[in-house]
Amino acid sequence: MTGLIAFREIVLKVHSRCDLACDHCYVYEHADQSWRARPKVISPEVISHTASRLAEHARDHALPSVTVILHGGEPLLAGTARLRLVCEEFSRALSGTADLDLRIHTNGLQLSTRYLDLFDEFGVRVGISLDGDRAANDRHRRFADGRTSHPLVLAAVALLRSEPYRHLYQGLLCTVDVANDPVAVLDALVELDPPRVDFLLPHATWETPPVRPDDAPDAYARWLLRIFDHWERLGRPVPVRLFESLFSTLRGGPSLTESLGLAPTDLVVVETDGTLEQVDSLKSAFEGAAATGFNVFDHALDQVAAHPGVRARQLGLAGVSDSCRRCPVVRSCGGGLYTHRYRDRNGFDNPSVYCTDLRELVDGVEGRTALRESAPQLSDPAELARSQAELTRFLLARLHADLGAEPDWARAWQLLTAVEQAGEAGADALDAVLDHPFTRTWVLAALDAAREGRQDGPEAARRLTALAVAAVLRGGLDLPAEVVYRDGEVYLPTLGLLRLGEPGTEGRAALHVTDEGYAVRDGRAEHRFGPAAGDARWQPVRTWSPGPDAAPVALEDLDPYRNCFPRPPRLRLGTGEAEEWRHRLDRAWALLHKAVPGFARAAADGLTTLTPLAGGPRSGGWGEAGRHGPGALGVPYAAGVRETALALLTGRRRTRLRALTEVADLYALDGEWQHPSPWRERPVPVSRLLADVHERVAVEAYRRATAAAEPGGADRIHRALDRLSEAAELTVTGKRLVAELRYELKAVDA
Repeated sequence: MTGLIAFREIVLKVHSRCDLACDHCYVYEHADQSWRARPKVISPEVISHTASRLAEHARDHALPSVTVILHGGEPLLAGTARLRLVCEEFSRALSGTADLDLRIHTNGLQLSTRYLDLFDEFGVRVGISLDGDRAANDRHRRFADGRTSHPLVLAAVALLRSEPYRHLYQGLLCTVDVANDPVAVLDALVELDPPRVDFLLPHATWETPPVRPDDAPDAYARWLLRIFDHWERLGRPVPVRLFESLFSTLRGGPSLTESLGLAPTDLVVVETDGTLEQVDSLKSAFEGAAATGFNVFDHALDQVAAHPGVRARQLGLAGVSDSCRRCPVVRSCGGGLYTHRYRDRNGFDNPSVYCTDLRELVDGVEGRTALRESAPQLSDPAELARSQAELTRFLLARLHADLGAEPDWARAWQLLTAVEQAGEAGADALDAVLDHPFTRTWVLAALDAAREGRQDGPEAARRLTALAVAAVLRGGLDLPAEVVYRDGEVYLPTLGLLRLGEPGTEGRAALHVTDEGYAVRDGRAEHRFGPAAGDARWQPVRTWSPGPDAAPVALEDLDPYRNCFPRPPRLRLGTGEAEEWRHRLDRAWALLHKAVPGFARAAADGLTTLTPLAGGPRSGGWGEAGRHGPGALGVPYAAGVRETALALLTGRRRTRLRALTEVADLYALDGEWQHPSPWRERPVPVSRLLADVHERVAVEAYRRATAAAEPGGADRIHRALDRLSEAAELTVTGKRLVAELRYELKAVDA
């Protein structure tokens, strides 16, 4: 079955006629009139074979659940006996294979307690078509003799909303007509308290275009945006799937409706005679547009999945027209509903007939909500730090799920839990060791080992034990703290390296807090170490202060997990080397604050750890970001003052962008498009272009301030920003970041 889509949804036509004569109905009023030759009601044989085919398909694809939507015509015309047979056959066939989600979509005219009692028995959720208030609904949804259907639909909804049936109420579906008053339509729907409202554009193609008053190309967008504005004023009283889908795609998530987005369709239609067809709306395009040539008696559903027409709707971005691929809103609109792209001369290789409407709708919703819908981590450093802390804890919990059964790990986890429960001092100490950037490095390495089947449990348990003991010591807690050392030493994260034996030796040692620092018990003797003890066996983590009011920054040259940068770290610095590096950092920091004070303040925010790297500066003097938590930065030890300043600046820009991408979606479908870069020979994905611009805005500011600007540097950044502004991959958060970069560059230009 490789490469074939799995159908997770079946539309089962249980009746092919209707008791209304809606003039906008795609089944009866559009190009395909195949309904005339279909049986009025589905037969028991079709029901049985369809249920068996779906169960077979669910087993073959290991589907956890499938959805069956009872449809028509008007499905209630099939009667309760036939609908009971449908529910029983599908429940029996899917039992033990996949969960069954049964739904029915109806105009509601026949709905009564006998139907609802049946639906309650089998958990069938009910969606009802209603176009708004009476004036709006009567524009199209009438009986053949012209009578209104509105009072009967309202009565059906009232019954559905009543006890004991309320839990079956799925929502309301409204077909858009721009002649209706959008405010009155929404008010009428909201009054019925639906769990969800769907707004659908009327089916149309380039050959049969939608009605447009005054030929306005954006009439439907303006109508829907009036709905949106009123919905917002009301406080979003009910979910609207169209708008929820736009919120999702604008944030980088999937579409929530077939009519928008690039997600492949996973739906197949079964007609009353057992014919297997493509999505029903294709009947609006031309006679036979939905046909596959297959049926439930002779063909498996995988044969339908291999049909060229079905596969054409699985191609995502590759399945839209060339002009759509170049459009910045294509991730949200997805080129529009497949049916709406049809034109006689070239089939479906076109933008939607609603193209202008969709572009204005997406832009309109984005413009109204970008500030609220973008990730708070972009503008709030505290929120970014909180999200990063949560990420480390989430990854550690995943590792615990893999290693929790190992005795040494379990003991260390128990101590870690005791620290967390030891009041404010314990919580603060635990935060300090878990937020140590190389804790993330260790957790990720241990998860890799577990995923790849490598036996790394003892090493992981040793590190977790060291973390827990470091938290005990930091918090001054009266808890048993026994470390496991190897090769004669143990590293206590954020504190330092303690030698407990000769090289090559292994063992355990009990540590505890004293009035002057810490102590380790060796037999009957007690050896003190820590800030004031002066024990030669103790090598503390050194610190450096970027300024009188700044928190100290660790100069981390001890942690074994600091080897996570593109180049290797230096070994432990000698006392003289450490002082020399501090002096160089002081001068570099002073240069940054003099040249680019705003960028310097941003670079200092959240910086917790500097690691000296081997070798001198690379071309350009860029700082190094590695596979670690936020706050860490690798800086070449042998770099001069100017190169160190630039490394601090660019490295912090890199780590900030990486931290953002780990907890917020800045783009989606990275790599689907390639963009020209002013700094590279070949086109690059949006992630690379954004990273280049993010760094080079700060570099341009620094170089101008130090009289080292490159000719045309700002022009190149402007060109890259222009390209990013039109990139379809960017989310609302990514676009806000680009706007932030434009503002920064404008300040540099000024």
